[in-house]
Amino acid sequence: MAENVSRPRIEITQQKNVRVVRLRGAWTLLSLKDHPFLAKELKACQELPAPHWHLTDIETLDSAGAFVIWQAWDKTMPEHAQLKPDHQNLFKRWQECPPIQRIKTKKDLTHQLLMVSEQIRGALRQINDGVILIGQLVLDFLYLLRKPGEIPWAEISMTIFDAGVRALGITALVGFLIGVVLSYLSALQLQAFGAEIYIIDILGLSILRELGPLLAAILVAGRSGSAMTAQIGIMRVTEELDALSAMGISHSVRLIFPKVIALLITLPLLTIWTDIAALLGGMLSANHQLDISMQQFFVRLPNSVPLVNIFIGLLKASVFGVLIALVACHFGFMIKPNTESLGNETTNSVVAAITIVIMVDAVFAILFMKVGMP
Repeated sequence: MAENVSRPRIEITQQKNVRVVRLRGAWTLLSLKDHPFLAKELKACQELPAPHWHLTDIETLDSAGAFVIWQAWDKTMPEHAQLKPDHQNLFKRWQECPPIQRIKTKKDLTHQLLMVSEQIRGALRQINDGVILIGQLVLDFLYLLRKPGEIPWAEISMTIFDAGVRALGITALVGFLIGVVLSYLSALQLQAFGAEIYIIDILGLSILRELGPLLAAILVAGRSGSAMTAQIGIMRVTEELDALSAMGISHSVRLIFPKVIALLITLPLLTIWTDIAALLGGMLSANHQLDISMQQFFVRLPNSVPLVNIFIGLLKASVFGVLIALVACHFGFMIKPNTESLGNETTNSVVAAITIVIMVDAVFAILFMKVGMP
């Protein structure tokens, strides 16, 4: 059908110092779809000095063609325009069409206050749900103390394997690289003051007390926390949670408690592993940059970094593990039975867990500010 339609054309001629723009062919929706650049050519013709438009040679003109020409005219009929009488009605229709008004969203002070209050209510609901979750965890802990035979050892063991053993590679790699970077950057500054030996103090204190626990927690939150949230969400989607409730099996005992206990055990161990990898990276970099041997490193490190710093790091790691597990479970139970909610809540879980870890780390830094400093 398209081959039988006459091609729309534009011809520009000069007649007695007058530019005449003549349109020919079929100016219809069917023909214009194959010539997407005609609208720009028409616009360029309109910008000529006082053009005279001749539309009497147009074979066929429909509303779409008239609209394209009308837009090129800036929605104003040119002073010198010749067109067929039946085509005038098409342009008259576009001329009488009211301009499209964009709906502006009213954002007054009341609207802003309502949005802020809604966000505050949402945050309070999250805090309330978190307190309920912690209370339920305490009750489960007391219940399992009286009935140790019901402790879900299999779930705890499986979570330790997933969150700990399978994360050894990535935590070692990240820790090693961070140690190299920290040592390299510190070496540049220490060399300027002739204090190269203090690279051991900087690496030991920063890695054992801060970077080790923080790196392990962030990696576990992104890797294992998201997996825990997604696991509970999939159980919601597949109605396995409803099946557990129907069988009288507690969600908190079978799902929350094992994850919390597993991360409580796993994260301190992962922190030690990350500390070793980061110190190794720092030692190799210091040996290369500052010519400080590993023997010097091992001799000076215990004197430079008091042992209490290691305990502070492990204490932080334990708290981080509990919080990551609670946040993951909290957002997992908020998932609705659809895939969109599954993705959204998993993302929210990771963001919330990392944010809480950093906030709690800041609290630890303030509380233990004067503890363990050489």
